[in-house]
Formats: sequence, C-alpha cells, structure tokens
Amino acid sequence: MARAGLSAERLTRAGAELADEAGFDQVTVSALARRFDVKVASLYSHVRNSHDLRTRIALLALEELADRAADAVAGRSGKDALVALANAYRDYAREHPGRYAAAQFRLEPETALASAGPRHTRMTRSILRGYDLPEAEHTHAVRLLGSVFYGYVSLEAGGGFSHSAPESQESWSRAMDALDTLLRNWPTP
Repeated sequence: MARAGLSAERLTRAGAELADEAGFDQVTVSALARRFDVKVASLYSHVRNSHDLRTRIALLALEELADRAADAVAGRSGKDALVALANAYRDYAREHPGRYAAAQFRLEPETALASAGPRHTRMTRSILRGYDLPEAEHTHAVRLLGSVFYGYVSLEAGGGFSHSAPESQESWSRAMDALDTLLRNWPTP
C-alpha cells in the first residue's frame, strides 16, 4: 500500500530539489527515502528504481527549461532571441544546477522523443530562421549553439572562470556577439 502523501510527482520534485542541493549524481531512491524518513521499499510503488527517478527528474528539468526558454524568446528575433535563449539556459543552470545536470541525462530514444527535448531544438531552429541559414545547415548550427551554451555554463559552474579577470559576464557577452556574427555570416560548403 502506498504511503499517504507520496506520489511519483512528489518524489520527482523532491528528487529535483535534492539534485539542486547535493548534485544530480547523489539522487537515488535510498537518498530520497532518507529525506522522507521512510523505508526504501515504500517508494517502489511510485518509482521503479533510481534510474526511473533520474529519468523523471530529467523530464521535469527539460520541461521547466523549455517553458523558461519559450517565455524568454517569445516575440524576439535575431540576436535578441539568441541572447534570450542563451540566458535562459545559463540562468536555469545557476538557479537549478542539479536539474540542469538532469537535463543532460541520457534518455531512452522513445522517452527522449516524447520529452520536451524536441521543443528545445524547435525553438533553436526558429531562432535560426531569423538568420537566413540554409535549412541544410540548421542541424550544425543547433549543435554549435548547444555546445557553446553547455560548455560555457559547465565551465562557469565548475569555477573555471573565477580565477581571473574580467568577470565571466563580459566573456559571455562577447561569446554571444561572436555567435551572432557567425550566424549572420555562416559558411556554407
């Protein structure tokens, strides 16, 4: 019998909070059971195992991030949309480091297709249409933007830019300028 008050959604949200506090790699069914002061077995009626829990957190994070990004880019185009999208990712990673890490969790192909992940790609592709990139180049540009956003955010979160001047915001702004310039002058084969 399920313990009163526990549900898959409540456990997912608690797991997301735990990820933000302790790190996504620390999220397990056992850690969540300790958080609720219950036996591990009592959680198995809501989540199958730690992988299932992490998958649920990843799906939550992807959905939250897609919603945030969509709100940020609404009504914008060109560089304004690009910077708004990039800042949405960066701000989410700063506010929710564990959830941001969860958004990178490798999902089963069917689960990934049903997640908010494809929304992220569609948003990025819609921004690219403002740059008049040939459709055949969109996948390359989406991958480039994702790599820059993820790489910068990961290095910044790990303290990689805290040891020297100038502040990382200045470099972030220059990176956005460089991406905008590249997208406006995209090299085609």
